[in-house]
Amino acid sequence: MMIQALAFYLFAAVTLASAVMVISARNPVHSVLFLILAFFNAAGLFVLMGAEFLAMILVVVYVGAVAVLFLFVVMMLDINFVALREGFLQYLPVGGLIGLILLVELVLVVAAWSVAPDASALARVPIPPPDQVDNTRALGQVLYTKYVYLFQASGLVLLVAMVGAIVLTLRQREGVRRQSIARQVARRREEGVELKDMPSGSGV
Repeated sequence: MMIQALAFYLFAAVTLASAVMVISARNPVHSVLFLILAFFNAAGLFVLMGAEFLAMILVVVYVGAVAVLFLFVVMMLDINFVALREGFLQYLPVGGLIGLILLVELVLVVAAWSVAPDASALARVPIPPPDQVDNTRALGQVLYTKYVYLFQASGLVLLVAMVGAIVLTLRQREGVRRQSIARQVARRREEGVELKDMPSGSGV
């Protein structure tokens, strides 16, 4: 228990510090790297809670796809972050209001937990003991039996969203020479080779 408590406080402290650095770092590349660090430590917290499937999904999806993609986008695009930060003060009241609402909600959650700590036990669903079925197998049994149609529908929605994003970002620019395999294969020798009769001594 002592080792688990130390691991929990270590992962939680690094996650909070990384989250603060994500919003306070001036370099966007550093922000993405701190975000990846926060994801890894959050995955460690999920492992400590026994939710190894959520930890794996967090690392594979968010670290392996979302965060790395965002990092490449930030590094490849020439974004003027100084110009983006010029209108920061005009959004400060809206951001402060949203932060205040989130703070009130967190206070209500903590207050409800401290006033009635046994209230959450009323809404718990009985689960089999850990030695009978693990977390990943239980989720698989639920997803592919009871919610199989909803699971397939969500996959189709993501496929349509991916195709739509590709279509929206596909641009035809004029003046760009593109390779045409059919024209290259169908080209005759007379179109690609031209013989010149140069007189002797005239040079090239």
